[in-house]
Amino acid sequence: MYVPPSFEASDRAWCHALIESQSFGTLVGVDDAGLPFATHLPFLLDADRGPLGTLLGHVARANPQWRQFRTGADRAPGRPVLAIFHGPHAYVSPAWYEVSPSVPTWNYVVVHASGVPAVIEDAGRVRALLARLVHVHEAERPAPWSLDALPEDYLAGMQTGIVAFEIPIARLEGKAKLSQNRSAGDRARVRAALLATGEPLDRALAALMADPTTEG
Repeated sequence: MYVPPSFEASDRAWCHALIESQSFGTLVGVDDAGLPFATHLPFLLDADRGPLGTLLGHVARANPQWRQFRTGADRAPGRPVLAIFHGPHAYVSPAWYEVSPSVPTWNYVVVHASGVPAVIEDAGRVRALLARLVHVHEAERPAPWSLDALPEDYLAGMQTGIVAFEIPIARLEGKAKLSQNRSAGDRARVRAALLATGEPLDRALAALMADPTTEG
């Protein structure tokens, strides 16, 4: 990923926080024909497994992407993949700047995590991953749903239809393009304009612009 110094945000904790808050990511790999192949899916992060953390997820068994992952006891080498996590983003109008002439741009935050994925073979670990994924997304609901609500034979059958995997993160990159290359006045005007729109994404981006850890 192209990251000018002003927008570099590869602090491990910052990247992990964005992954966990924006956990529905895009998994990009290369198929046997050498063409890009992408799957959109929710991820879990084990922040303390490995120097940069480990991603976990699952895909449909019918999805051919998992066949590029490491499998079997010998863990034959697999192909690296890239997981992309997008945070808030918004259009920035040159009308918001004090200096003219200026041009439009787009502010955004994103994290790229790459590594070699491996299939999780153990059925107990797969079940635990599924239970954890459900818990994460049900925890804030007034009456959280649980895997325990499913008949065991139904759940076991559904589990055979997926392939779980883990990706020890070998490279972690973060980018926060938040007008750091503009003057303090321009940055303040952009933030105020985003807040004034009332759009949730714009307000979330404005909040990030006020965070001193993203000032570059």
